[in-house]
Amino acid sequence: MSAENTIKDTVTSNDVVLFMKGTKMMPQCGFSSRVAGVLNFMGVEFSDVNVLADEEIRQGIKEYSDWPTIPQLYVKGEFVGGCDIITEMTLSGELDQLFETNGVSFDKDAADKIRETNA
Repeated sequence: MSAENTIKDTVTSNDVVLFMKGTKMMPQCGFSSRVAGVLNFMGVEFSDVNVLADEEIRQGIKEYSDWPTIPQLYVKGEFVGGCDIITEMTLSGELDQLFETNGVSFDKDAADKIRETNA
């Protein structure tokens, strides 16, 4: 299976996917750590794809999304953004709305706590 097909299969067969450097339990860069940390803190069930483990996936995800950086978050098959976008969406409440609209369960109190702490 080509990298593009693998990526497409991954983003369409999982509700929430984070393409990242490292894993959700052991991120290997600060940006990946921040996004995984937000998702973990909010109790979001997500699949993680370690792009460091496969160079074809690492390059392929950039082409698939037409986005040059990693991490990359997908919700219900749609590209959401990277670290800065996810941070902004978390602080504005847009990420909550995205999860609610797509039927992704998360801890609303945890999301509120992130906003309170960063206000």
